[in-house]
Amino acid sequence: MSNALSLRHLKANIVLFGALFANLGIAAAKFVAAAITGSSSMASEGIHSLVDSGNQMLLLYGQCRASRSPDARHPFGYGRELYFWAFVVAILIFAAGAGMSIYEGWIHIRAPAPLRDPAINYIVLVIAFLLEGASWALAVRAFDAARGGRSWWQAIRQSKDPAAFIVLFEDSAALAGLLIAAAGVWLSHATGDARIDGAASIAIGLILAAVAALLAREAKGLLIGEAADPALIAMIRQMVGARAGVSAVNHVRTIHTAPKAIFVAVSVDFEDDLRMGDAETLIAAIEAELKAAAPDISSIYIRPERHEDARLMQSGSARATNTGSAPPAR
Repeated sequence: MSNALSLRHLKANIVLFGALFANLGIAAAKFVAAAITGSSSMASEGIHSLVDSGNQMLLLYGQCRASRSPDARHPFGYGRELYFWAFVVAILIFAAGAGMSIYEGWIHIRAPAPLRDPAINYIVLVIAFLLEGASWALAVRAFDAARGGRSWWQAIRQSKDPAAFIVLFEDSAALAGLLIAAAGVWLSHATGDARIDGAASIAIGLILAAVAALLAREAKGLLIGEAADPALIAMIRQMVGARAGVSAVNHVRTIHTAPKAIFVAVSVDFEDDLRMGDAETLIAAIEAELKAAAPDISSIYIRPERHEDARLMQSGSARATNTGSAPPAR
């Protein structure tokens, strides 16, 4: 790999690398503070940062695996492997992050640890908040630049790059967890009740569980297969339908095989008097035009099909779906 290519790869993953390095340092500091002070919420925060570090490494690994070229076994490439690792990340957040934080909090509620000087906790929390805040700002800036004119929620729901919104969610949860941990430590010492610190640990775990559920939902949709942006589908339909020799565009079906790779299948009714050789030339021209207009299109399949046949097939599929039976053989 050339130095220029390596530099472009590093820039593309700067958000992940920034979050990884921040979380590794923060995790070590939190565990030291938890060992010295016996704080349950600090231990939960250390687990949180350690899980986040592992998640960033998994996403980097997934991006590396997804960048492999297509081969005979995987003719459309390995891009969707990134979606698999994103789903694994959601499971880890739930099992390791949320589960261990809730368990740690419950243990400290049942058997509260003696209160100790919280000064080191506050020092670590302030440093962690500054580092997490810097990572969060980097993630927000990168995601904001990519969302276009869409709202934040629309951009998250429509995003095909899980690494972008996973880091954003993780950093947001981390900042919320730090505030809860600080409140738990302060209230425990202010009231003399160490169980409050355990309750703060459970609250952190519940936040992580909510984030994990949301990430799992988004990753599942990508893993199963999601269509391209409706605006792109409409553009494909318009460009193909505007071509001389095309009588009708029956349907346009798309699926993301990677964040920046889209497979397109178009059913087209060509003019009856169009010769086979001319149709082949026209299909090649349509494919070239579509790829030039939308570079994310990686593969195009154009199927000649009479409009009436396509309509009957769609009607038969709809009836089969409603009745639970297969359409009659043609």
